[in-house]
Amino acid sequence: MTTTLYGYWRSLAAFRVRAALNYKEVSFTEKIIDLSQGDQFSASYHELNPQHVIPLLEHQGKKITQSLAILEYIDQVWPTKPLLPKDPYEQAYLRSISQITIADTHPLVVPRVRNFLGKTYHQDEAGQTAWAQHWLNLGSLAIEERLLGEKLYGQFCLGDNLSLADLALASHVVGARIFKADLSHCPTLIRIVDRVLEIPSIGMSHPLKQPGAPKM
Repeated sequence: MTTTLYGYWRSLAAFRVRAALNYKEVSFTEKIIDLSQGDQFSASYHELNPQHVIPLLEHQGKKITQSLAILEYIDQVWPTKPLLPKDPYEQAYLRSISQITIADTHPLVVPRVRNFLGKTYHQDEAGQTAWAQHWLNLGSLAIEERLLGEKLYGQFCLGDNLSLADLALASHVVGARIFKADLSHCPTLIRIVDRVLEIPSIGMSHPLKQPGAPKM
């Protein structure tokens, strides 16, 4: 039975999942849900995910939503090249640093929030971008301080083994760069993410390398 990722080039959350699938060499088909055209509100997608967001992973008749849950599902179903260690504390650390961006930062900069700011509070594109930069900057600083405080990093967030946190941080930095947020105070974060993006299977998963992405 095929594995299907419902995604879109612009989605940072879909990037996280796409990167995990490619890194683990999982064969999958990506079905494009064009957020700019409102595909997420179609009747067919509503049946799959009434929250009207992506990504969604369909595997063996099961439907999994929310990128962190999908990443953990992928890691358990395809355990080769694990993304979580055995140690409970290290697992908790990786989940917590992931959620700085997945739960606290990224949700504030997605299109539906920016569109709400425009329609309800009359923020133009510059105002919406300033909003996104503000939250991305705070998230970047929080991640940098957490990395430096725990001192568990090596090439990646936890030593020299790639983890789901590295995929989360890669999506954060990619988003920050797209919005031209300030990353000048986060050298540790940047070094880790640049190393992550050098991995061919993850680099090819980059949002700007997907069908429909603008030429940069």
